[in-house]
Amino acid sequence: MDTPIISLKQISFKIAQKTILEDITLDIQKGEVLTITGPSGSGKSTLLKLIGSLFSPTEGEIIYKGKELKQIDPEVYRKEVSYFFQNASLFDQTVKDNLTFPYFIRDKEADESYIKSYLEKVKIPEAYYNKPVAELSGGEKQRVALVRNLLFQPEVLLLDEVTSSLDANNKAIIHSVISDLNKSNQITVVKITHDETELSDSTRLLHIVDGRLEENDGK
Repeated sequence: MDTPIISLKQISFKIAQKTILEDITLDIQKGEVLTITGPSGSGKSTLLKLIGSLFSPTEGEIIYKGKELKQIDPEVYRKEVSYFFQNASLFDQTVKDNLTFPYFIRDKEADESYIKSYLEKVKIPEAYYNKPVAELSGGEKQRVALVRNLLFQPEVLLLDEVTSSLDANNKAIIHSVISDLNKSNQITVVKITHDETELSDSTRLLHIVDGRLEENDGK
């Protein structure tokens, strides 16, 4: 088997002496779709935030492409491992401003034709490009946020219940775009969901209860 793109080795995480996650060991392979399930408060989102380097483990280590995470520049890591939140975190400006920002922080000229082609993939009309974000629906905001996360093709996409508050149409659009990228570009997907309809494309299901890995079965 190939070297995992991400490995968690005996990871534990505590807050004020309360154990949130305990002794988690996990290998994530490039190109897989790993779905994390479990009851509310079980530690799912904490695990995803640890993988995304939003939190640091209390014990254990995280390895990315064979290198310990704490030895990797956080900015480099977060450009390659993209965290997509449940509620779209967009600037209170225009769609254009939000989608050219990833170019700005990389000191690159925005490729607007490429951006607009991505908007087309998520069924956002080109006429919305200069529209204020405040005028978008919740589903439209989430689709714009997805485009922003994908413009520079991350190696790993972390999805924290990103479709939980969306209607069936918006869910289908987002799911289709992510699934296509996983298949065509081998983007690794790690997602949290309570929606059983989103389990079908998983290569592996991981179940967490009370901060512990209960099962880790292949489909």
